Amino acid sequence: MITSISPQVLENDIPQWQPATWSDYLAYRDDETQDAIKLFFDQNYLLIEMGREGINHSQFCELLTMLVFAWFSRHPDEKFSLLNRCQLEKPKTQAAAPDLMLYLGDDYPTWEAGQRRYINLAEVRVPDLVGEVGDTTLATDLDEKKHLYAKLGIREYWVIDVRGKRVIAFILGENGVYQEIEISQALKGLKLSLINQTLERLETETNGMAAIWFSQQVANFLKDNSV
Repeated sequence: MITSISPQVLENDIPQWQPATWSDYLAYRDDETQDAIKLFFDQNYLLIEMGREGINHSQFCELLTMLVFAWFSRHPDEKFSLLNRCQLEKPKTQAAAPDLMLYLGDDYPTWEAGQRRYINLAEVRVPDLVGEVGDTTLATDLDEKKHLYAKLGIREYWVIDVRGKRVIAFILGENGVYQEIEISQALKGLKLSLINQTLERLETETNGMAAIWFSQQVANFLKDNSV
């Protein structure tokens, strides 16, 4: 039975963190009538976001996926697995549903018949990178979610600022605190300024055309720096 917790929002429809138990989180997660929500849990607080976002969020989110694909299409020797909006859980302590998760190498999560649909961090390692697209959620993406992903040990964290058309990227330091970076480590050598230039093109272009432009810039860079 679902608990009495409900998605509380401010007048501008910004979801709010609410006191909750892990059992409350599980009740929402396993309620089949709640298929249009994203769930985050940390330190006995629950955040319920509506899963059906608007045009802006969708446009930027799909562009982020295309940019990661375009990058690795130019680096075919690097194995990667990309997951979007999959539930990520550290049982009884934290949970999240990032807009994007990137695993590098051979050690990536897969699903087999009879298993749970979620990524259990007691059994599977954390992603190498997670990303959030922040339209109405930018404040919590840069605050509570950033602290949540740091606790989970996510090495690299990106926030796409939809209104500012920019990426704000962080790397996890040895002290467990994120530091802002200008060059990605997961996408080795990628200057994040190129992501910003690509996002700015959405003023006049589709996300598909912006992704093609990004791919061309990466190809030109690799050509100019080849031996």
